[in-house]
Amino acid sequence: MDGIVTGQVLASKWDAVYGVGVFLRVLFGTLPAWAKWIISGLLGATALWEGCRWWYRRREAVR
Repeated sequence: MDGIVTGQVLASKWDAVYGVGVFLRVLFGTLPAWAKWIISGLLGATALWEGCRWWYRRREAVR
């Protein structure tokens, strides 16, 4: 064997995103509904907060 296998496929950058998505779906699938709502609310609030901070910093940098 040469050590070179032509049947292998290189992973794309989206394979990692897909893997994380599957992991989160399995993780959230086993949680009760109230826990899903709390975690989703916290993640949503964090994303909104960071988005507002980014927008404010961007607006201040233009001035």
